[in-house]
Amino acid sequence: MSILHDLAATVVARKGADPDTSWTAKLLAKGPEKCAEKFGEEAIEAIIEATKGDRAGLTSEAADVLYHLLVMLTARDVTLAEVEAELARREGTSGIAEKAARPKG
Repeated sequence: MSILHDLAATVVARKGADPDTSWTAKLLAKGPEKCAEKFGEEAIEAIIEATKGDRAGLTSEAADVLYHLLVMLTARDVTLAEVEAELARREGTSGIAEKAARPKG
């Protein structure tokens, strides 16, 4: 197990928790759209830190991004294992070739 797996399990476990006692439960109770919005906000904050060159700030914001990604995935019932399987499927494939093989739309 990794810290990411542990965090993913915690996020899933909080899905049915009391929103008054869990920040994760509060986010999930607001619905998938709000979880996606929060993920986007955190991603922008990470971008800002990356462009500033603030290593500590970027590290902190990257942790927020990973947490909010897991919350967003959980809100839509997508598991970390499914994301890992998709990454494994792509392993060994050129990024250019993988992108070209995606359906257009």
